Amino acid sequence: MQQIDAPTLLIDKTKVIANIERMVAKANENDVLLRPHFKTHQSAEIGAWFRQRGIKAITVSSLKMAQYFAQNGWDDITLAILVNQRQYESINRLAARVQLNLLVDNATTAVSLSQHLTNHVNVWIKVDAGYGRTGLPWTEQTNIHATAQAIVNASSLTLKGILTHAGNTYATPGAAAIKAAYDQTVIRLNTVRMYLAERGVKTAVSIGDTPGCSVANDFAGVDEIRPGNFVFYDLVQQQLGACGFADIAVGVACPVIAKDAARKRIILYGGAVHLSKDVMLVDGGACYGRVAHLTSTGWNQPYTASKLISLSQEHGIILAEDSLFEAVKVGDLLLVLPVHSCLTVDLYPAYTTFTGKQITKMRTN
Repeated sequence: MQQIDAPTLLIDKTKVIANIERMVAKANENDVLLRPHFKTHQSAEIGAWFRQRGIKAITVSSLKMAQYFAQNGWDDITLAILVNQRQYESINRLAARVQLNLLVDNATTAVSLSQHLTNHVNVWIKVDAGYGRTGLPWTEQTNIHATAQAIVNASSLTLKGILTHAGNTYATPGAAAIKAAYDQTVIRLNTVRMYLAERGVKTAVSIGDTPGCSVANDFAGVDEIRPGNFVFYDLVQQQLGACGFADIAVGVACPVIAKDAARKRIILYGGAVHLSKDVMLVDGGACYGRVAHLTSTGWNQPYTASKLISLSQEHGIILAEDSLFEAVKVGDLLLVLPVHSCLTVDLYPAYTTFTGKQITKMRTN
């Protein structure tokens, strides 16, 4: 750690591997396909850790990300954002190289897709089972059937099934509440599946969210799962009950640049451009991260009575409990555990391991 002189994204490979293997084992035990979402780590090398554990199919959040992982040997890729009609040309080129799985939420887009692509693609119908972001509401079964029929009628498209992101599990802290939201989602999707089956349309069910997939142990009624954040986890997942502090596998090492004894504050060189500005509510106030001491092989458990209370561009301010304040001096490094690891990771070109190795990743912008 002696070489670190600026905010640095650290990764604990041992924890990452444990998180991957836990989810792989759960999927195997339930005989469902694990198609992990790679938007969290965005790294070819970390992707290889998944491949070494039997993963052959992945999910991504952008066409650029699909192209990056295709260049690194992945050939079964779900682009988990609704089709962008301005990208037809690029989609067609990529579909010539890999098995590409796309999302639509209406018959018009399905027809347009079939008219503009010369290469075959698989298509999922995006269904909103309660989250409220995108997709046909699960209650609009007539529209879902019409969309399915448009896909079935197109020679260049193959209908895979119905797909949702159960993001509403993020609004339900506690394992029991997460499981209830997950179960409700599965019931709703299978209601849609049964409706389609009665009309001669066979569909698979794909569901994706880290809280639900972490808490659930029974995936009956589901054919594939697409969690992503589980590879690293973060403070949101810990607060929800999807993981423990010990499962969080990335953090940002930040130099201490000042101390304010009167207000028990520690000032970090580490701001919004290093951590993102995702925030969570802790003890009635804003929390932008929790802090821990670094060791030669990782980091200790975080201080639970201290938190990052403010971020500007380059500065972070910790409201510190007495034991933390007394233990830290200017010039030390502190590890900040992220509120949302996906966005924190996205800010960096590479991870640093505790042996000093750099693990590169794609840049989204």
